[in-house]
Amino acid sequence: VGLAVDPEDRARTWSEDAKSVLARGARAVLAHALSHFPTKRGLWMQAVELERKQGTASSLDDVLAAASERLPRVEIFWLFRAKERWLAGEIDKAREILTNAFAANPNSEAVWLAASKLEWETGEIERARVLLQRARERAPAARVYMKSALLEREEKDFKEALRLIDEGIAKYKTFAKLYMMAGQICSDDLPQSKSNLDRAKKYYQKGLEDCPTNVVLWILASRLEERMSTGVTKARSLLELARLKNQKNPELWLEAIRLERRTGNERLASTLMARALQECPSSGTLLAENIATAPRVEQKSKSVDAIKRCPEDPHVIGAVASLFAAERKREKARKWFDRAVSLNPDLGDSWARYYVFELEHGTKEQQEGVKKRCVTAEPKHGEIWTSIMKLMTNRRKTISEGIEIVAKEIQKRREKEPLN
Repeated sequence: VGLAVDPEDRARTWSEDAKSVLARGARAVLAHALSHFPTKRGLWMQAVELERKQGTASSLDDVLAAASERLPRVEIFWLFRAKERWLAGEIDKAREILTNAFAANPNSEAVWLAASKLEWETGEIERARVLLQRARERAPAARVYMKSALLEREEKDFKEALRLIDEGIAKYKTFAKLYMMAGQICSDDLPQSKSNLDRAKKYYQKGLEDCPTNVVLWILASRLEERMSTGVTKARSLLELARLKNQKNPELWLEAIRLERRTGNERLASTLMARALQECPSSGTLLAENIATAPRVEQKSKSVDAIKRCPEDPHVIGAVASLFAAERKREKARKWFDRAVSLNPDLGDSWARYYVFELEHGTKEQQEGVKKRCVTAEPKHGEIWTSIMKLMTNRRKTISEGIEIVAKEIQKRREKEPLN
């Protein structure tokens, strides 16, 4: 392995060699490289990835243990190992690993949050609460406050959740997620009343003062206005202000277009879409929406235009796949759905739409194949995916359960909007 390799090129050369050979040979190359460079994080990451894909649970654990021993201040190896033990049902072993991680990284936000999550997910709520309290004292951070409030929200102690959020906002006023959670607690979790909606509005207003570039906050604030007596007019003006402060933002244009559609104002929605595509001509989300909401006779031409503009965008590819499915061109649809999930495996909406297609037109084997690939990909993004999976009722759902829930939501929406 080491023959004819210049000393200064060894780490890079051996890393490249490991990528180009089969698993058995790659292990040998990496073992040799790590014997010379035992503190090279990149080599350890490569070894971990190799075992994750081609090794056993035992071989993966061995590599992670060795990596943690050699690089104790690199949190990811401790956290990955603890997660693997937890998923294998070895809760006490996971606790032991995190205890050792604490010893090496006493002020690590990531380790504190991982330890609290382990207790939280296994039903040890008081243990999780104590760990989060200690984290706020010893490793205070915005995410620590957010997770602390989320725990109380899940336990339905909304007063305590809001207290923690207020405390967090006082320390980290530019962390937008605290304002979002507070607004959602007041508008969705507490009894529906004008005073609670007004309270939610105040959180969003304060959040927009401190986080004027956060698009999600603008959208939540506009939707709240749409719900309140102020109605569409105030929501519309809020979105106009948002676009002035955050120009060339497709998400804000999309929300404005959908606001008009929700109120039955199709003409204004079409005008806004034209303006949006002038300002954001390469936005896959806008182009996909333009395909999905166009009259059927225009959908093909809009698809051609979208593919020319964004040939590798998963939103566009997914919209075209849905169009093929609606036209009963099933093999073409399957091919394009597959391409969409391959382009961005992290986009949950693509997986759910693909799964819906297979539920309606595929075999049991094809349905399970899509679901299994989705579970492996562990998607975390997607407009519908996140809106469903982040609901408090779904927070503990697995990916396998999640794709079923999101698929049903997509089918329900499609009854109103044929390509969605």
